[in-house]
Amino acid sequence: MKPIHFVDPNNLLLCAIITAAMQIFFFGIAATFRFDKVTDFAGGTNFMVLALMTLLLAQTFSVRQILVTAFVCAWGIRLSGYLLYRIIKIGEDKRFDDKRDNLCAFAGFWTFQAIWVFTVSLPVIFTNCSYSNVNNYFTVQDIVGISMYGLGLLTETFADFQKFNFRDNPANNGKWCDYGLWKWSRHPNYFGEILLWWGMFLISTSVIQGGQWAGIIGPVFITSILLFLSGIPLLEKKSDERYGKVEAYREYKRSTSPLVPLPPYFYGRLPDAVKCFVCCEFPLYNTMDEADEDELEVKVDEVNGKARANSA
Repeated sequence: MKPIHFVDPNNLLLCAIITAAMQIFFFGIAATFRFDKVTDFAGGTNFMVLALMTLLLAQTFSVRQILVTAFVCAWGIRLSGYLLYRIIKIGEDKRFDDKRDNLCAFAGFWTFQAIWVFTVSLPVIFTNCSYSNVNNYFTVQDIVGISMYGLGLLTETFADFQKFNFRDNPANNGKWCDYGLWKWSRHPNYFGEILLWWGMFLISTSVIQGGQWAGIIGPVFITSILLFLSGIPLLEKKSDERYGKVEAYREYKRSTSPLVPLPPYFYGRLPDAVKCFVCCEFPLYNTMDEADEDELEVKVDEVNGKARANSA
């Protein structure tokens, strides 16, 4: 059957319109009723809609197309279901505590979510729209990509539920999570997320051509966001502020990889340069020293102030 195209051969314009429409619709609900429970549901289901729509429009239904679409749906159902369950349990999403009364800031978050959905979906969109999908044989990239996706999804799933169960236990109030995968990585869920989307892109390299290689923007985008913007840096700063003066936490941070799960004994003995350039232990993840210096300066000022007062 002949593929169905709207304006462009990859249906990018149609995908962008549907993404914007879905996010605007759910933003209207969230802003009107101050209802946090639709936020993550809107993101996860948007991925699924784009994958299913591009599969149906392609009309070729190759094994690879069906596989990547199923992968996105499995990831979307897992993520949306988990986050919906979590928000129902905890009530409100703390990410929006400073945004609910500021419509522009709240709209900014939903705009970013639309960009996230569309950009990260690019490898799947291009895979489903590629004419090369008539070849159903699996390549090396397919096999490696499928393995990366599977490992990433399992890692993210186990990490999320381990942390949720840890926090749901009243005995762990006021403690940081160092249970299960969190003993080997401070952010194993992000490792899983990054790994699975690079796996999806690697699968797409079996069939994409020409400008479709722009799909690499998807995994680069999600990796950059988690490593340098709204992922690890914010969580590390929050943890440092809360536990930075606890020596056990400092030791946990020194001996635990920020991203890639590694045995603490091994990671703690790596040179700082290796930790930074190989294991992503970037300086921006450490705010404890800054806090200590600020506290020391305050104490010095207090001592100097008392000394001046006494001399007077």
